[in-house]
Formats: sequence, structure tokens, C-alpha cells
Amino acid sequence: MSDLTEHLQSLEQRLFEPEIRASVTALASLLSPEFREIGASGRLYGYGDVVADLLAEPPDGTTRTLTDFELRLLASDLALVTYRATRNVPAGPPVRSLRSSIWRHDADGEWRMVFHQGTLTG
Repeated sequence: MSDLTEHLQSLEQRLFEPEIRASVTALASLLSPEFREIGASGRLYGYGDVVADLLAEPPDGTTRTLTDFELRLLASDLALVTYRATRNVPAGPPVRSLRSSIWRHDADGEWRMVFHQGTLTG
């Protein structure tokens, strides 16, 4: 696995961590202000929507894992990653999805997510 693949996988994994999802500062370090997401419902979310939703998540013991992580470099400063995710909720069955994210290497030297989409799978 390349250094960039490992780095972006670790950033995706950080977004699964409850303490990151509960921190405006941590989210700002990972998500671009231009961030957009297409949710499983087909709805388009902006940066403010996503940050507000993540900050409002209750600490319910949910855990998330990712597998089958792949990276495709679109340009020297732009990367597409795809992976499978599983969300384990204590009171229900696991929720599985196929996800894609676009990460940009910003002028400050940090990689930030600019786009994300998750599609529920069986």
C-alpha cells in the first residue's frame, strides 16, 4: 500500500471516530469548506449541513469499519477513494455501504475531502 493510500485511508477512518465527529475543529481539518455529499436518500448536503448533523449525533455506541480501500489519483493534488463501510448499531443489524470520496491536497499542505457519496448495499 502506498504512503498516500495509507494516509487517505487513515483520514477516512478518522471521520468514523466519535470524538472527531463531535469536534468542529477536527471536522474543519478534514472537510473542505466547499464540501458536498450525496446521501443515500439522493439529497445533496453542503459543508454546514454535514457538520451540524455530525455534531448532533448521539453517543450511542455505534462503530464503523472500512474494508476494500482503493485509491485512484485523478491529478497530483486530487484523489478518488472507494471502499466498503459497515456501521454497527448496538440495537440493530449492520448497515453496509459502498462509498466514494474525493480528496484534494490544499495549498496549506493538508488533504481535505471535497466530495462524498455512500450507496447502501445488501
